[in-house]
Amino acid sequence: MSDLDLSTRLRSIDYPAWRARMEATGGCAHPVRLRGSSTITTSGGEVLARRSGEVWAPCGNRRETVCLACSDRYAADAFHLIRAGLAGQERGIPASVTDRPRAFLTLTAPSFGPVHTRRLTTRGKVIPCACGDYHREPDPRLGGAIDHDTYDYTGAVLWQAHAGKLWHRFAIALRRALAGRLGVSGRRFGKVARLSYAKVAEYQRRGLVHFHAAIRIDGPDGPADPPPAGLTAEALHDAVREAAAATVLDVARPDGTTLTLGWGAQLDLREITPTAHDAVTDEHGEITDSRLAGYIAKYATKGTGKTDGHPDRPIRSLAHLEQLDLAEHHRRLIETAWHLGGLDGYRELNLRKWAHMLGFRGHFLTKSRAYSTTFRVIRGERRAWRLTEQLAELGHPVDDPVIIVNNWVLVGIGHHTDADRELAIAHAERIRDDRRATRRTT
Repeated sequence: MSDLDLSTRLRSIDYPAWRARMEATGGCAHPVRLRGSSTITTSGGEVLARRSGEVWAPCGNRRETVCLACSDRYAADAFHLIRAGLAGQERGIPASVTDRPRAFLTLTAPSFGPVHTRRLTTRGKVIPCACGDYHREPDPRLGGAIDHDTYDYTGAVLWQAHAGKLWHRFAIALRRALAGRLGVSGRRFGKVARLSYAKVAEYQRRGLVHFHAAIRIDGPDGPADPPPAGLTAEALHDAVREAAAATVLDVARPDGTTLTLGWGAQLDLREITPTAHDAVTDEHGEITDSRLAGYIAKYATKGTGKTDGHPDRPIRSLAHLEQLDLAEHHRRLIETAWHLGGLDGYRELNLRKWAHMLGFRGHFLTKSRAYSTTFRVIRGERRAWRLTEQLAELGHPVDDPVIIVNNWVLVGIGHHTDADRELAIAHAERIRDDRRATRRTT
């Protein structure tokens, strides 16, 4: 797309109408275009407002690489969801949750073969990689297998496909470990305490996810109920380590041999403190709840971590990969997921659908039921706020009920031209830059 294309678009007769729709979505890169009508009436039948024609709705994609505007909105919602469970004082979560035993946990994937790494000494000098080279930070080989022919790509994809189930087993093991510290059975744990958490999956450079989780111990009735006296922060930390070591899952390789899946050796566990610092962690390695929410929410919008031609949507066939500029390591992960997906023994894993995500099939952000609020509630609050604002503009009492009738049909998804899409992305980038500038000055 040339500057002439942009200049022509800016002078076009329909540009003002297009810009109004685009700005209403916050600069969505793939807006959902709807045509129809909407009417707001009072309970007595008086028409307050009527709108017809074409409107646009945000695509709602959480990934930054797909839509900057919608990923920012998703991250903001994720921030409020996570922070509510950490700091309380909002959305029905009491401030007393800051007194609960809490921890920030990172669980990683095990090794499936040596990969290119870049580590530094305490003095900041680069340690040579196992391949013998001194890698620079932008080196595209980082995270990739040193020897593609000996790297266990099958094991890596199967671990990835079962990562969600592995977390589920870890949560069960953690409840049992905590129950043991209270001297009760695992089945009775829910009668005396509750495990609450919010976790997010983040891709490492080697293409495998690891999980960041904020964990909190409550009483059996949820966040307003204090936990038993025997469950201290120290007891929680010990139970987490015990559960992580005990969590295993056996699956079959294509040749019928057993592959035992578990967590990697790197387990990061830190205490969450309620005090607000400028840094994410203090000198004791503790992490503050005011920063942790943003830290976790940021990873909820990430994709596979690759900035090359990695696909953001499901691939149609392996021939599709020939059109993409992929790193060899990620290409092999996708190919392995595709081949395993064609085998009867792995049909239920639906790996071909998730091959572009390197076999990971889970949700990127999940939480336990009583941790805090939900995305549905947060988005409902936003819709209610917009309706309240609209009723105020119409001069209608906010507490007087209204009837809204929507009749919209889908007419298309995305912008008509590359110029429109680039202008929308530029608008979203300006919004992000302005928001960051405001944060720096406040």
